[in-house]
This record gives sequence, structure tokens and C-alpha cells, in this order.
Amino acid sequence: MSETVLDVERREAFGQQMVDVFNHANLALLASIGHQVGLFDTLAELSPATSHEIAGAANLHERYVREWLSALTVAGVVEYDPGPRTFWLPREHAAFLTRAAGPENLAAAMQFVPLVSGVETLLVECFRHGGGVPYSEYTEFHRWKAEDSEALYDLALVDDILPLVPELPARLRAGIEVADIGCGSGRVTNLIAAAYPRSRCVGYDFEEDGIAAGRAEAQRLGLPNADFVLRDVTDLGEYERFDFVTAFDAIHDQAHPAQVLAGIAASLRPGGVFLMVDIRASSNLEENLDHPFGVFLYAASTVHCTPVSLYLDGDGLGTMWGEQRARQMLADAGFTSVDVTYVEADVFNTYYICRKD
Repeated sequence: MSETVLDVERREAFGQQMVDVFNHANLALLASIGHQVGLFDTLAELSPATSHEIAGAANLHERYVREWLSALTVAGVVEYDPGPRTFWLPREHAAFLTRAAGPENLAAAMQFVPLVSGVETLLVECFRHGGGVPYSEYTEFHRWKAEDSEALYDLALVDDILPLVPELPARLRAGIEVADIGCGSGRVTNLIAAAYPRSRCVGYDFEEDGIAAGRAEAQRLGLPNADFVLRDVTDLGEYERFDFVTAFDAIHDQAHPAQVLAGIAASLRPGGVFLMVDIRASSNLEENLDHPFGVFLYAASTVHCTPVSLYLDGDGLGTMWGEQRARQMLADAGFTSVDVTYVEADVFNTYYICRKD
């Protein structure tokens, strides 16, 4: 047996890579906290200020704010002047850290890290014994996902996404039947209902809190054409009822996605359209090696999407099912025409425009 030669340079480089991972993981946690308590938004509005001034402007406790600012300074996110002991957030950094950034607010995305850490013990047991984790264990996931989705869809749904189907805005103005599958908190359903009062919109989800949130928002906005139904969409149970059906980042989470897609196809009237929005990726791992969010998306699949599906004795499709498999499953469900496109404001998703004969 030949002697194995240790590549010392490679060893040291990997060691530094893992140190960076450790530091960045902690930075993600602090960014999540900063987003939730409004520190990034406050910093973006201030000139260079002391920790006391920043804490006062944000209505927070100074001692925590000072330590947070110190960590963010070391991380290169916040800048610091040691003379007057002032901190400030460069505008170039604020463009990715504040609520004003909309869907480009990566501090909001960082909330995913502490969210899933709460189920780590359960996931360890899944690795050892199989099974899954119920959706109810991800106690803050619904809130985080709603915030993440609303930032994009408030900005782009009516003006950029719905017009991807050329004839759709005119049909919506005239009045058609619309369904949103896996509607979550119902924001998409209510946005369509508000923009097109002659169309009738219904959102389906199996999660009670989401349905309640959708109904409450519809009532608050005065939307008599928006309805919400608590239902497992594996058995949608509708036949040629809808002219337009949407599913926003919902299909890959389903226990039995093929059955859901078949139910959607059956629910469409002749000439109907299904708009499926799902993760932009390849079905082949080797083609995702340079994916800008690849680590996050495979991690999300490992710690959320797959265990939630497997808990329900599902197929465990996973987040990164990819375009090739999506096209095949759509064809198997009965869609004879599938056009793929993208939206500039949405770096995460592929938009599938699906029709059947």
C-alpha cells in the first residue's frame, strides 16, 4: 500500500473555510435578531451614532445593542470610528439588510437559521431512526415564510408575475374562478382578489393558522371575492371548476406532489392555466454545484421540506427536485404544454406556465 501524502496547504485552507463557516453561522443568528428588532432599519436612517443613540432610536436596551454592534463591526457589516465611538451602516450594506430592500433583504432570510435550530434534536433522531418532523414543530416557520413571500409578491405579483400569462390580466379583470394551492397566510389570494374584484379567489391550505390569517386579512381589506378553505390538497376534490390555479413554492412541500398535480389538472376548466412557482434548480446535483443558494436550499430540504413530508408518510420529494423532474411530473399529471420563465425580482424560483388539451 502506497503512503498517503497529506496536502498541508489543502488542509489549512479547509480549516480556515470551516472557521469562516462557524463565524458566519453566528453572524446569521445576529442578523436575524437585528432584523426582528429593527436595528438595521434604524441604522439605515441614522448618521454615525453611539450605541446609546442607536439603542434610544430603536427603543432597545443599550447593553445588548452595543454587543450586537461590536459583533457586526468585526464581521465587516457595520463600520466603527473608535474616536467618538460611533457606528454606521453603509448604504451599500443597507441595500441587503433593511425592510426597504424588499425581497433583497437577506437579514430577513437569516431568520431561517434560528427557526430550524429549534428542531435539531428531532432531526437527529430522524437521521438515526427515520420518520419525520410535524409541521407544527416549526413554530415560527409560518410567520417567516409569510414575511419572505409578502416582500416579493407585494412588489411583483400583479405587475410582473400574473402578466407572464399574456391573456391572464384581461381575463382576471373580466372575472374568472381562481384557486391558490398551499396558500399559507393567503397573501397571494388576497392580492389577486383586491386587484381583480370581478374574479372569485379561493385559497387552500391544511394549516389552520394560515387559513385564519388569510380570512382575517380578507375581512380587514373588505374582499367579498376572497375565500379560504381548510383542506389537504392531496385530495383537492374539484373538477373543471377553475380558470386559473396557482401554487407558490408549495408543490415540493406536499406529501404526495404527483397526486396534488393531478388534482390541479383535473380542477382546471378547458382553456385554464396553472402557474406553478417553485425552486430554480436542476434535478442533477452536479449541475447545482455553482448554485448561489445551493447550500441553503439543500439544507432547507434536509431540515424542513423532507422531514415534514416524511412525517406524513410522504414521498420526500425535497426542495431541490429541479426543473427536469418538475417537467416530467407536470406531464404525468396531464399538462401537455409547459413554458418556463423567470422574474427578475425573484432569484429563487422558476415560473412554470402549464396548460392541458
